Amino acid sequence: MQKNNEYFLEALKASLNNTQVKWSVEDISPEEMLQLFQIADIHNVTAMIFEAVYNCDAAKALPPQFMTMQKRKVIQQIAIQAMKSGEFYGLSEQLRKADVLPCVVKGIICRKLYPNPDARVSGDEDVFIPENQFDLAHKALLDMGMTLMNPDKDIYNVYEVPYVKQGSPLYIELHKHMFPPESEAYGDLNRFFDGIHIRRVAPHAGDCGLIEEEVDGMKFLTMNPTDHLLYLILHSFKHFLHSGFGIRQVCDISLYANAHGAEIDWNYVLECLREVSAELFAASMFVIGEKYLTFDPVKACYPDCWKSIEVDESFMLADLLESGVFGQSDMSRKHSSNITLNAMIADKRGEKASTGKLLAAIKAVCLPVDKMSGRYPYLKKYPFLLPIAWIQRVWTYRKETAGNKSGNNASESIKIGNERVELMRKYGIIK
Repeated sequence: MQKNNEYFLEALKASLNNTQVKWSVEDISPEEMLQLFQIADIHNVTAMIFEAVYNCDAAKALPPQFMTMQKRKVIQQIAIQAMKSGEFYGLSEQLRKADVLPCVVKGIICRKLYPNPDARVSGDEDVFIPENQFDLAHKALLDMGMTLMNPDKDIYNVYEVPYVKQGSPLYIELHKHMFPPESEAYGDLNRFFDGIHIRRVAPHAGDCGLIEEEVDGMKFLTMNPTDHLLYLILHSFKHFLHSGFGIRQVCDISLYANAHGAEIDWNYVLECLREVSAELFAASMFVIGEKYLTFDPVKACYPDCWKSIEVDESFMLADLLESGVFGQSDMSRKHSSNITLNAMIADKRGEKASTGKLLAAIKAVCLPVDKMSGRYPYLKKYPFLLPIAWIQRVWTYRKETAGNKSGNNASESIKIGNERVELMRKYGIIK
């Protein structure tokens, strides 16, 4: 592992433990400190890293203007997050008063587990509702001043609908399903969660469906611990199949398991993950959590059936450190997602995923009509124009990657995609 990543993980662990590092200028150079903040930005954990390092001698040796800038950025991030959380409290309560069952996942439920919750910033809040309550929820959100982020889109034919509020940083994603049902790569993951709002019989040892969880004196509906842990893992898995997921998701999963381990049916979670060939993927995250973060197998009641899984976590760790938040560290990595998703789809069809450069490039561009119609709406009415859309896609991609700049060029995307397909094989996700 590169030295700068070691420093990053050490500082992140200190933040999770609500402590500070004690680095001297002999331990870490000013250049390495600057790299540390760059990595923190990529993973959207700058506030957490700043809290862990600002008081050490190595940080005090940095240019004062740099640390002042970081401090202002962190104060702003924390203030905005506190504002979003405060507004979300009222919104969730109003949805329940409107007879909606708003199941809150990730975000605010995970943030409460951190020593300084608002330092763990979230881009959005995810609310999962029964599909037949969408009209009711949509009206309630509009009555509360929320507006559609994409007013021109057909809100009835998408699995999630994003909302924003004028003059507010609050951003809501209203989910009818937790994963896009039309996705051939992972749409089948919905079977674990659809119907959870009215579930009367638990498929595992524990609560049937939703539970109430208190955050800052407010009660939220959320998934029971077993299903919520499963969702946190599968949500990371979904992003891994695209272009990767970041270290923050491992933090969430580790802290959640520590807090709710005694209530989690670990055998059920493992059975579900084995159904979708994600058990090695998940086991590697817990190994990373134990080695480098704060996952505690004793607190989490981590059972032998999990401990006995043999996995080398180093490849997964390297990939997630490079990926940044949800695989968005650079455009080359983001564009590589078509290669990994095609590999997953080929495997589900019983075909062998190809990693040849030419075929990978063709598959990355020439997507089927259902995958292209979102960007090129005319395909919904005239699907026979698909070849025209492919040409447009090639032209757009060439403009985006003009100059073959580092971090955004076609050959780099193919290289990353091919390497990540091999990583998927290494962890048993595809054959």
